[in-house]
Amino acid sequence: MRYRGFERVKDASKDVKLPTRSDLRSAGYDIYSNEDAIIAPNTMHVFKTDVKAYMPSNEYLAIHVRSSIGIKKHLMLANITGIIDSSYYSNIQNDGNLLVALYNYGDESVEIKKYDRIAQGIFSSYYITDDDKPLSDIRTGGVGSSGK
Repeated sequence: MRYRGFERVKDASKDVKLPTRSDLRSAGYDIYSNEDAIIAPNTMHVFKTDVKAYMPSNEYLAIHVRSSIGIKKHLMLANITGIIDSSYYSNIQNDGNLLVALYNYGDESVEIKKYDRIAQGIFSSYYITDDDKPLSDIRTGGVGSSGK
């Protein structure tokens, strides 16, 4: 029985690299670029990783920038931290494709190559309140669909 992990989205090429941990004590799974890109100063690029994450319903995947990307390349996540809900998996809009939006706050363009590690994902549990009343029982789309 599968509990949590990563897999390719539908129609992804076979050369997609699934997230991996750097060592046995790494909390985060490194997420790889699936394309070459150049990010000019004060601009953002959205990377489609062609990877999706599955997890129990009481967990989420937090997406964080890798420290080397922020410190050495002056890149940050455009949304600061990404929260991937368990309901995002295989959604009808984009099959749960993990998107990583990097913003260049530096003074020089930054080149990202295919298979560069661009972010890291950490699985975490969350709790709900006693009087929890979600706006909907079912997710109907991808990015931003739960905030409509």
